[in-house]
Amino acid sequence: MLLALLAILIVVMLAAAVLALEHGKLLIGVIAAGLVSLIASVIYVILAAPDVAMTEAAIGSGLSTIMFLYVISRLKGDTHG
Repeated sequence: MLLALLAILIVVMLAAAVLALEHGKLLIGVIAAGLVSLIASVIYVILAAPDVAMTEAAIGSGLSTIMFLYVISRLKGDTHG
């Protein structure tokens, strides 16, 4: 059961990574990259590494995604240059 759950998570993670790389819209790519990081944190919890999972969720999925979304919103509003 645990192996099947890990296999499903890995397949979804790979699909989100391909989506992040291949999609034309930057916003979709950033959200998909955040999803990859979030799935990685779930996998770390399953593999009994809760400290690594918390760090990955907070920094990798949370802070990085928010920073990228903030920069995208600032660049869209940039009329100079």
